[in-house]
Amino acid sequence: MSVSSLKLLLIDDDPIFRIGLATLCAQFGDLQVVAEAQDGRELLQRLGELLAQSKAGHKEQAPNAAPAPPHLGVDLVILELASARQGQGSLSGPALCLHLSAHYPQVPVLLLTCVTEPALLKAAQQAGVKGYCPKGTAPADLIAAIRQVAGGQTYWGQLPAQGRKLPEFNTELSALNPLALVRRNLPQSGLRHIEAAIAGVSAELQNPALNVLDRAVLSGRRRELRAARWIVNTLLAAPDAQPAPAARPQKQKDSSLPAKMREESEQSSLGAAVAGGLPVPSPAAEISFRALQSELFEASLAKLNSNLPNLTDLALEIDILRAEKKRELLSTVLRQLQEILDELRFSQVQLPQLREKRSAIVLDLWQMATVEFFGKYYTLLSGNREIEVVPVLLGDAEIVGKEILDKIPLLVELFSHLLFQTPLRLDSAAYLAGSPEAMLRAEFLLHNLVIQVANAVVQPLLNHFPDLEEIKQGFYDRRWLSTRSIEKFRNNLSWKYRLEKYIGEPTAIFESRYWLLAIDYRGIVKMDIYAPRRQELGQLQGVRLAVTLVLESRDAVAPRLRETVSFLGTGVVYVLTQVIGRGIGLIARGVLQGMGSSWQESKFGKNGPGRSGRINRS
Repeated sequence: MSVSSLKLLLIDDDPIFRIGLATLCAQFGDLQVVAEAQDGRELLQRLGELLAQSKAGHKEQAPNAAPAPPHLGVDLVILELASARQGQGSLSGPALCLHLSAHYPQVPVLLLTCVTEPALLKAAQQAGVKGYCPKGTAPADLIAAIRQVAGGQTYWGQLPAQGRKLPEFNTELSALNPLALVRRNLPQSGLRHIEAAIAGVSAELQNPALNVLDRAVLSGRRRELRAARWIVNTLLAAPDAQPAPAARPQKQKDSSLPAKMREESEQSSLGAAVAGGLPVPSPAAEISFRALQSELFEASLAKLNSNLPNLTDLALEIDILRAEKKRELLSTVLRQLQEILDELRFSQVQLPQLREKRSAIVLDLWQMATVEFFGKYYTLLSGNREIEVVPVLLGDAEIVGKEILDKIPLLVELFSHLLFQTPLRLDSAAYLAGSPEAMLRAEFLLHNLVIQVANAVVQPLLNHFPDLEEIKQGFYDRRWLSTRSIEKFRNNLSWKYRLEKYIGEPTAIFESRYWLLAIDYRGIVKMDIYAPRRQELGQLQGVRLAVTLVLESRDAVAPRLRETVSFLGTGVVYVLTQVIGRGIGLIARGVLQGMGSSWQESKFGKNGPGRSGRINRS
């Protein structure tokens, strides 16, 4: 490959960074940025366009020209691994790298990323990535890495300290016998194949054109692959493998934590965690966390490809949105939640702290999703003045927290399951992290969280800007464009909250259950799970307490009342059938017999048949 014309494709969700990198490359005559993308979906679209252009140019060759394969027009893809998770329907980072190496093997990939997790970097390397540079690399070193990887070589000389031990058992090869080597390598090889198969099936499931049957078959195949991965992890893991203690990762200067957690996360330390006997992530736990989170989020993202109709009997705020806007909002919440989990893990938040930070975490998630969905500087023209939308919406934090966010159930259980792999306790059972049963129930909790946060994003919009034409044309479904329909929609929501507050929630507490909103391929459905709520039951007052008393009275009186009514009904039936019925039957039979006798006498005469008349002897 000639270094005189290296064509580069940049993928990063930060447009300022793309501009800066393109400006740097423009200073060197042998580097040229020919295309840019902000997420994995746009990257694949750009590559498809370049491939089509190359094929068209190849067909226009002179007839006597020597045949040559069409050149893609790109010599190197420079990828921000974190941006590969962005965009609706995008593949995750390692899955995207695997897709690129499988479909575009002639184009090497260089990671220029802020990601420093050894597990992700190792997965990217195994997926075919040829080089890695952390963001902040000196320009001279970065240009050298670009030229080296584009020239067909690899560049992994600046991996983080933990990432240098990619094959962790290489230093122990001399001490292992052949049988032990097979035992050590077999799980890793099998898991790589299983992970690649799961990534391929997940990519196919993101196709919105799939029919119901194909989608069901692919979903079943993915469940089988996940079960196989769990079995491999469980049965083939070396019993004598001891997880090494993990060092606390260094925070980057430009990392930002949620607003209400920043001060507290500064004070956390690995030493305090060890001294307190709290769970500390090991390299193996780090990989498990990444695999568990990636699998769960990819499965949820795949279900957002439908129109997501509301199949429940509840009015939801997101029902007012167009189908594409509803998918965009739910994807935004899912993506922001993934970032929240990464920040929690990075800041070494421990298990006992999750309950204390619960409200702050979900409030930060709502704020981040609101800013991302509407845009930080989104303005509306109302009359003769411009209104900044996001500050107005975020001003309803107290109302939104009280009515929606604080009522989302089992958040601490979900976060501790994803961060620390604690068993997920639902429906009076504990499910081990990574098992198919735990994945299914964690998906239900995740869906409910995402839907409720999305409702919380839309609620302030309906309170402050319900009938502005720009909002209606940009966000609303066509069924809700008229003023009358919007007011009807808002009234339905108001009644829902009143009924839920005074009847629905006390009933659920009294029945020891939570109602969850989940997503399947039909749409949004409603389901319930068992959970002990005795403490909440003791705190009910006023109308809410009266509802439980009515329910208890009904439970106490209704069976006896039914027994009494049943007994009285049986007595009435006996009297009607055995006494009155028989009496009426006897009377009717006598009447019928009398009518029969009269009819016979009238037909045959008084003497009746067989009687002889008088004989005249004269």
